[in-house]
Amino acid sequence: MYWSNLSGLVLAVVSSVFIGSSFIIKKKGLQLARINGPSASVGGYGYLLQPLWWLGMITMFVGEAANFVAYVYAPAVLVTPLGALSIIVSAVLAHFLLKEKLQKMGMLGCLLCIVGSIIIVLHAPEEMSLTSVQQVWELAIQPAFLSYTASAIAVVLILVLYFAPRYGQTHILVYIGICSVVGSLTVMSVKAIGIAIKLSFEGANQALYFQTWIFVVVGIICIVVQLNYLNMALDNFNTAVVSPIYYALFTAFTILASAIMFKVGIFQMHNEKICA
Repeated sequence: MYWSNLSGLVLAVVSSVFIGSSFIIKKKGLQLARINGPSASVGGYGYLLQPLWWLGMITMFVGEAANFVAYVYAPAVLVTPLGALSIIVSAVLAHFLLKEKLQKMGMLGCLLCIVGSIIIVLHAPEEMSLTSVQQVWELAIQPAFLSYTASAIAVVLILVLYFAPRYGQTHILVYIGICSVVGSLTVMSVKAIGIAIKLSFEGANQALYFQTWIFVVVGIICIVVQLNYLNMALDNFNTAVVSPIYYALFTAFTILASAIMFKVGIFQMHNEKICA
């Protein structure tokens, strides 16, 4: 367990460096795209023709890949808070490359995120050892997590359909809120996909089970939604502001989803077995 958590921790740190850098590179690509056509904030997709934006996507992909593997080896409650390091990386790079000045309150916010992350990591609880995708599926279909999923989808739909068209370009919490709530579902799906890949390499082919493919489809949909609204947030607001707010909300919702799925879900399954 110790070496597994350590491997996850190292991978999470590497992931944070790449992801923090990707914010800046993608921001530069979005700025170039805005010069030649409609910005991402108003539904433009000119950034898809910008090599710099794609470089940012590759950088983020590498970071997310490291993060993906980290979730296989360590609990989500341990891996996710380490994303605080990406705030430092993006804030420093934004200062020098984008000329975005981080004010005193912003510095304080970054510091609080890091302190909070350290506290969470030091007191991270052990997560149950999962041996199949079916076990993750059993946890995912427990009433508590289904209720969370339904609530998350309802909140996202309200934000997307009502608040985003009216307040998205003036209130940063709208776009970031969508990314963060959807992100908590992404993490749970990625956790299941990571376990499926790990077990498949060990000889137990998880691609034979329909649950694996449901997690893959959900993961892809959530990632696409996250990327779309994260681009909108970066196009409208300073990177030094987007990064810490996104990190704080994303971490909070991920820890909440993880607690409901792995703690409440296990408790409910245990009670069901006793009743049976």
